[in-house]
Amino acid sequence: MSTKCGNCGPGYSTPLEAMKGPREEIVYLPCIYRNTGTEAPDYLATVDVDPKSPQYCQVIHRLPMPNLKDELHHSGWNTCSSCFGDSTKSRTKLVLPSLISSRIYVVDVGSEPRAPKLHKVIEPEDIHAKCELAFLHTSHCLASGEVMISSLGDVKGNGKGGFVLLDGETFEVKGTWERPGGAAPSGYDFWYQPRHNVMISTEWAAPNVLRDGFNPADVEAGLYGSHLYVWDWQHHEIVQTLSLKDGLIPLEIRFLHNPDAAQGFVGCALSSTIQRFYKNEGGTWSVEKVIQVPPKKVKGWLLPEMPGLITDILLSLDDRFLYFSNWLHGDLRQYDISDPQRPRLTGQLFLGGSIVKGGPVQVLEDQELKSQPEPLVVKGKRVAGGPQMIQLSLDGKRLYITTSLYSAWDKQFYPDLIREGSVMLQVDVDTVKGGLKLNPNFLVDFGKEPLGPALAHELRYPGGDCSSDIWI
Repeated sequence: MSTKCGNCGPGYSTPLEAMKGPREEIVYLPCIYRNTGTEAPDYLATVDVDPKSPQYCQVIHRLPMPNLKDELHHSGWNTCSSCFGDSTKSRTKLVLPSLISSRIYVVDVGSEPRAPKLHKVIEPEDIHAKCELAFLHTSHCLASGEVMISSLGDVKGNGKGGFVLLDGETFEVKGTWERPGGAAPSGYDFWYQPRHNVMISTEWAAPNVLRDGFNPADVEAGLYGSHLYVWDWQHHEIVQTLSLKDGLIPLEIRFLHNPDAAQGFVGCALSSTIQRFYKNEGGTWSVEKVIQVPPKKVKGWLLPEMPGLITDILLSLDDRFLYFSNWLHGDLRQYDISDPQRPRLTGQLFLGGSIVKGGPVQVLEDQELKSQPEPLVVKGKRVAGGPQMIQLSLDGKRLYITTSLYSAWDKQFYPDLIREGSVMLQVDVDTVKGGLKLNPNFLVDFGKEPLGPALAHELRYPGGDCSSDIWI
């Protein structure tokens, strides 16, 4: 670690120091069997991403969970750069909340990083009793030493955007972060920025709405999210609700990494927009649309118009580039955000998707492309699905991509993903002028897993990354 510090804790002192960190050698990612027809538990895969290693591009370890049909989704850490100044803390545990079962698995990645082992299981009944929350999503470590996990709903599957607090040492459930009765109507992701006394959370939909698949009638009925919730970080209460124009299903939210920054971006999946949120002079918050991915008029699909479906977004640690994936259209994009109000497209790659040539979907009208893209074949494997979860190396030069969104939606929109399994790809990034180039020699094929094709999801590096670390 390049920072010289007499009392260092986990992570890095600043985002720019993190960019000088070591190159990633392994990654962790949850692999899901729910809705695939394979009766096996989800597992945490460890993948070797060191080009000098004889096991490069291979799954080198699998840690199965003790239960079926959890739907592992996003993971977080017991501690991160928010605790940088505390030398008693170390990043040794990966926290794995389950979207469907509401269990939380705590995995020891410190003892043997290349062979993680299960440390603790927090059963849903404990969370239900102490928090009245369920259907868990994002996990972030706090400077207090606690771990905070967002919820999509209550025990019955109705919408409820609250936050479970865990002790960061014992992983005991402490209760909710928000005040009693103060949960948002719905939940999903969140990001906090203590220097501005703020946290902002997003919303997908009530678990009962999205659990078994996507129904367009639910959109017409107004059952999907379209708001951001602005919270007072010190008082743990909602102080403002931002209604998103052209912002249906706001999912991943990212403040700029600079802890002084009072702005960031959120990807709105169904409307395929990127919205910039920012603090006004008076202390209130506003939001504006800064990117619109136009839908394509199509034949042979669920609806006459196909949205891009922006499902994941990332910001480079120097706050220069914004990346996002259009899961349905199949493209990965890079924008220069040196001027955050006017993002400029600097890179685009098609990595599969629903509109490839020779598939069941015919594009009738397209505002962006002159022809349908070619199917993607990497190392002899035709890639099913489209780019979904993305993770950027600390230095910003490599993007890793997986293709599974959520098992019930995978099954509906990409049946071949269930049969073929998802993949992990790697893209080289031009960090000087901008630009994206697929690495043709990198492929992790989760269609060839020992128990059958699996759905690999979010990626984490042992040393932290640009979507799990928050600086205070």
